Amino acid sequence: MPVVRSSEAVTHEIHGARFVSYATPLTGSKELCAWRGEIPPGTKAPAHTVNREEIFHLLIGELLITLDGRTERISAGDTVIINPGATLAVENPTDHTAVSWVTTSVGLTAELADGTALTPPWAN
Repeated sequence: MPVVRSSEAVTHEIHGARFVSYATPLTGSKELCAWRGEIPPGTKAPAHTVNREEIFHLLIGELLITLDGRTERISAGDTVIINPGATLAVENPTDHTAVSWVTTSVGLTAELADGTALTPPWAN
């Protein structure tokens, strides 16, 4: 039985945010990836278009989520469903770190507005 201990989770940092990876093919997952996102105050992640569905659940704090040009303020307990091909931007305008839990399928890639392709290691 694959069990990923908190102490074994792999941490990645990009665009001012921290991604703590738990479920990936490297930890025994065949189809899904899951990670905790930590978004510090003042962080404004660049817009990116995803190729897989993501389920973004906010555990702690508040964020501004822009999905395909529409911005919503979300609070702890809210869930955003991001469909494949959607463009997403995340901003933390508060004074506190926001914490999220994200699940997606293996093979997630993201493309920035300038055409740069990203293959997040926490989602593959």
